[in-house]
Amino acid sequence: MRVLLASLILGTVPMAMAAPAEPVLPAVQVSAGSVSEADLQSVQQVIRRQLDAFLADDGEAAFGLASPGIQGLFGSPQRFMSMVREAYPQVYRAREAEFRDIVEMNGRPTQRVLLVGPDGIPVIALYPMERQPDGSWRIDGCMLARSGELTA
Repeated sequence: MRVLLASLILGTVPMAMAAPAEPVLPAVQVSAGSVSEADLQSVQQVIRRQLDAFLADDGEAAFGLASPGIQGLFGSPQRFMSMVREAYPQVYRAREAEFRDIVEMNGRPTQRVLLVGPDGIPVIALYPMERQPDGSWRIDGCMLARSGELTA
């Protein structure tokens, strides 16, 4: 129940509950000028670093890449890691990650990533990103949707 509540607050959908084949929120392709190449590289680096932190069970590093709102919601790296471990095995133990396009969702740049979890089934992870006052990027949630895509 706690995972479902956290998921509803974060706007995330654990795979077991994600029936639609496409994201629930409408996505619009971000125009080339709205996210610079440097921002795109930074966004992808932040997501890659968090995925690597999950694989290494480094809760401090993974939690440190979450937005202040997510950090405030969970309060500690331990609670954050527990939620990810229980609700998002595809993210927690991604065997593959292929970056796709950035779309706009709810007015924010959202990176699409094709993940293959421990079960071998590909999913699309949608990572809403939040720019910090210092110009850096943080992850402000994650939604999973089924994917018909195959990995390379």
